[in-house]
Amino acid sequence: MSQSLSVDLCGCWLDEYGITQSQFADLVSPLEAARDETVITDLNQMESGQIPIEKQPLDGRFYLLPELLLEQYQEDQQTSELFQMLSVARQLQASSEAVVILGIGGSYMGAKAILDACCEPYYNELSTGQRGGRPRIYFEGNSLDNDALQALFARLSGSRWSVVVISKSGGTLETAVAFRLFLESLEQDFPEEVSQRVVPVTGSQGKLDSFAQSLNCKSVFRVPDGLGGRFSVLSAVGLLPAACMGVDVVQLLEGAASMNETFRTTSADQNPVLQYVGAVHLLEQLRGVDIRVLSVWSKALESAGLWYDQLLAESLGKAGIGATPVTAVNTRDLHSRAQQHQQGRRNKVIVNVITQSMRNDRIQIPERKNDHDELNQLTGKSVPELLSAAYHGTNQALKQAGRPVIDIELGSTDAFSLGQYFQMMMLATVVEGRLLGINPYGQPGVEAYKNNMKSLLGIAEPKKD
Repeated sequence: MSQSLSVDLCGCWLDEYGITQSQFADLVSPLEAARDETVITDLNQMESGQIPIEKQPLDGRFYLLPELLLEQYQEDQQTSELFQMLSVARQLQASSEAVVILGIGGSYMGAKAILDACCEPYYNELSTGQRGGRPRIYFEGNSLDNDALQALFARLSGSRWSVVVISKSGGTLETAVAFRLFLESLEQDFPEEVSQRVVPVTGSQGKLDSFAQSLNCKSVFRVPDGLGGRFSVLSAVGLLPAACMGVDVVQLLEGAASMNETFRTTSADQNPVLQYVGAVHLLEQLRGVDIRVLSVWSKALESAGLWYDQLLAESLGKAGIGATPVTAVNTRDLHSRAQQHQQGRRNKVIVNVITQSMRNDRIQIPERKNDHDELNQLTGKSVPELLSAAYHGTNQALKQAGRPVIDIELGSTDAFSLGQYFQMMMLATVVEGRLLGINPYGQPGVEAYKNNMKSLLGIAEPKKD
């Protein structure tokens, strides 16, 4: 099992441009109060009405989901939802050379983060044997790109493929349009197998649920009530695609459950969620630091950064406040953004996400007789050593320039570590929302663009009874 995720705030202790440890200490009581409001120890109390409706966390079901799924799996494995996901994933693996994941926003970004972090970097280019018999994974229904759709149809032509379509309501236009297009293609390619090759993940009511019934889909998974899309990665929304990829979904959930335990029981100065929230909140309130650069030091974590971009932007970007998220990948983006981060406006905090572990052997710099590139002085050093030097050198430069830095270290890029990361960031977003006095679950701005788009396209609102 991976080491626990940790947060280091040393780069924030800057008297002139950052925050002080005494300021953080003054925030401990509000942080722990916000934690106590976030923690719901008994979901049954919520559902039975023992917790007053005004005290219930809207869409807060994400918090207890890891423990609930694991508990069901341990108590009666074969009737559990997790077992059903694993079974359907095995069926899709056996019947399909490719699986297309249709979804947008929170309906696909978590699954994409899992694929990029936990699977080989060039996963789809591996042979079937190298992938362990698992299907290629493609993501669509997340844009309205005509050429990308055509290219994927061409790529799927002549192969055995299936669709996992993810939408809580079924009413999101991009995903709904893509599903109609891919369904038509499936009906042409596999007219007798459509009910087996379409696996919806949706709410218990809505357009996609009705569609699934009309298709007589053999397997349908639910997005639980009280679970918003961007908080749904550790439900069937993220777990079913992860299982299709061969990722250990039990480890994902165990990582998240371990973060829950740390969140509940650890003091603020040792609690990764509260450390992170306390620092970013103070920086925003006291220093006007309203741009949050999630600086990942592995290409495998870029999609995990983009997942957090959506989580933060849609949850807290309301009422004229809320930090603006930006994902950067280093060392790549040091050559395009570092100048501005180091000497531009003092409205940014750099949040490094690092891991010390490697899945593969370390590549060493070889010696060459003709030292034209003058790199023989690095002979024997490994690529991870160069990356470490770049990371520490960048942090030193930021410190010298008085730029606040937070370090988040993952044990690895494995499923357990990613589960910890997902849960930490979701909990942090809710706690930060409570400190700001913002409901982190709604997204009124997104609804406005959707309504305008439908009006321009002449899409009528559904008739009300």
